[in-house]
Amino acid sequence: MKVVYTDAHLLHDPHAEIEASSIHAPYEHIGRALAIRDALAADPAFSLVQPTTWGTAPISAVHDSDLVAFLSTAWAEYQAEVPGSREVFAEVFYRPGIRRGMTPARVPESIVGRLGWFCFETTTPLTETTYEASLGAVDTALTATQLVLDGERAAYGLCRPPGHHATTSNYGGYCFFNNAAIAAHHVASTTGTKVTVLDVDYHHGNGTQEIFYERDDVQYISLHGDPRRAYPFSVGFADETGAGRGSRCNCNIPLAAGTADDEYVALLGDRVATEVERFGPSLLIVSLGLDTFVTDPICDLAITTDGFARCGAAVGAMGLPTVVLQEGGYDVDALGENARRWLTGLASAG
Repeated sequence: MKVVYTDAHLLHDPHAEIEASSIHAPYEHIGRALAIRDALAADPAFSLVQPTTWGTAPISAVHDSDLVAFLSTAWAEYQAEVPGSREVFAEVFYRPGIRRGMTPARVPESIVGRLGWFCFETTTPLTETTYEASLGAVDTALTATQLVLDGERAAYGLCRPPGHHATTSNYGGYCFFNNAAIAAHHVASTTGTKVTVLDVDYHHGNGTQEIFYERDDVQYISLHGDPRRAYPFSVGFADETGAGRGSRCNCNIPLAAGTADDEYVALLGDRVATEVERFGPSLLIVSLGLDTFVTDPICDLAITTDGFARCGAAVGAMGLPTVVLQEGGYDVDALGENARRWLTGLASAG
């Protein structure tokens, strides 16, 4: 299997995040992608290839151009106003209720205000070259997708930063541009066929859901920690099934704490496979979160390494050309082997 990888992710190297009322080393860091790269490079079943450059047009087809422009200049603008910050965090978040009944909201002029206009939480700092790293992640996703469109049965994009929390107009949750959504829109808009995005990250992909919620050409299916207890808390419930033309094209499967291999694999092989078959896509894009692992530090599910191999095989059994794009996974010591086993399971089903 071809693995699309670029060192551009090294350009996003935050040393701190604000989470659980503390400032600490980030869970999402460069070591994650390096661990996966090294594990796959050591296995002759995988071959690493560099992404091609796609530019910003595919990004602007999904995200508001104001968000793209903001991310390209925000760090430098912040240094001009508040110099000396290695990581730049949002601190004043816009909420519609602040201006209820008033004139329409306007984008703040101050960079301090604009950070909280475009970002929705505190764990996602900007660094000097975060924008360039994010472009590299999009290039990785689109190149892996093109490999499958050109005839590969499956390809893996080692995307970092991840993407599934980024909405049309906001970044957050470690995500700046929504790699999977950009890839799915590219396929749907250029081929005229349907695409399914299957999200198996522990955390619900609120961004992907928002982007496609009213569309009938991209189906979104997510298995994730129940938002009654799990990030992002306010979205990801089972009654969110799509709207308008997108009615019945969104499927959320919230999971109980402690969900383990047998139940998870059964869901993939039964309910998820049935939903995919009903929709009838030409291609499957998997948002691969490996943070469902039993010892992941920000998860309460119980998937094992052997379980990941079974999950990959269950997805492969759906019989669709498949693009796999990396999202979360924070037990770095196990991350490389977990990725290798999931992808090996996918390949074995062919």
